[in-house]
Amino acid sequence: MFRPSRRHFNSKRHNQCDDKCFSTFQRIHLHHHREFHKYHQYFRYFRPAFVLFNILILYLLFNWVGFKGIGIFFAVVISIKEIVHFIFMLRLEKRIFTPIEKLKLGVDEISKGNYNVKVECDVPNDLGLLIYSFNEMAQKLYESEKIQNEYEENRKTLVANISHDLKTPITAIQGYIEALLDENIKIQGDKDKYLKTIHHNTVYINKLIDDLFLFSKLDMQKLDFAFESVGIGTFMDDFMEEYKFDLEEKNIQFQYISDLKQEYRVNLDGKRFHQAFNNIISNAVQHGPENDLSIRIKMYLQNDFICLAIEDNGYGIAEDKLPHIFERFYRIDIERKKEYMCTGLGLAIARELIEAHCGEITVSSKEKQGTCFTIKLPVLQEYRDESTT
Repeated sequence: MFRPSRRHFNSKRHNQCDDKCFSTFQRIHLHHHREFHKYHQYFRYFRPAFVLFNILILYLLFNWVGFKGIGIFFAVVISIKEIVHFIFMLRLEKRIFTPIEKLKLGVDEISKGNYNVKVECDVPNDLGLLIYSFNEMAQKLYESEKIQNEYEENRKTLVANISHDLKTPITAIQGYIEALLDENIKIQGDKDKYLKTIHHNTVYINKLIDDLFLFSKLDMQKLDFAFESVGIGTFMDDFMEEYKFDLEEKNIQFQYISDLKQEYRVNLDGKRFHQAFNNIISNAVQHGPENDLSIRIKMYLQNDFICLAIEDNGYGIAEDKLPHIFERFYRIDIERKKEYMCTGLGLAIARELIEAHCGEITVSSKEKQGTCFTIKLPVLQEYRDESTT
């Protein structure tokens, strides 16, 4: 089983930056630690000598200048000591007390459940390292809470959508079964019509359950993949022959063009790729015009990626709806019609499957002009050098 995490790829550079900052703070910490031990050794061995030196100075002052001179000396020493103490306290407040107070306020915010907090501190010492670690913890808690809230919101939306999508066909099935049980219906044609409608709705329910099961396994990263190195040119030639036969039987114009100058290999799970590709084609067929629908597929190389552009001449998608097209249970038609057998999960599943191949899927569309879905798959590393020569 293998499924790359989208979030992992997006945050890789950010994590590297964090590691670099953390290493810098560690070096600062080790430097201060060594300096502390060095000065600690100095004070340990030289303090007795300082005491003896001070006693000697006092003895000499007493012999040379008397009590009056000693008083003046101590007045000067005390004044200097107060000035040094004042400067020391200012530095201590800036480097210790103020950061600790900020850290305390940050901890109070965390205890209140506000994880979107950051303690500002540029002090290059152990306290700065502690505050840096606190900010990292707060950021991870905030991201975790955000993900949890998103999952909770998605769960509520999922339950609502499933309830709606199951209730409608089940209600229809129940109504037609009750009609069939009515002894007044004796026309065989009506019975056949009702049975076909019941079958239509049960097929839809079965498809919805299958799509939900597949999407849930993708979402939990528990779907098995069998990746292998595949020559994409040969694979697509065979693949497109199947679609050419099926689509032309439905009176749909089909065209496949390959602009590859040589064979390239990609890491592919044929079964999962077929599912993703079929969802896109089915979307074009279901939402396209009943007559004169044409689908054109073009394969080309772009920046070490194999690109597959799937174009149709359908009704197109409004610009404000394009950003939501890959969301689960999103449907362009407001009435959520069932005659298209659309579960609202096909494109969401397609995106998850393509991204599991370390690829990308994008869409562009104009109303009344058609839609183009583009799948990008990375060329295997050993073939990238050949593509640039």
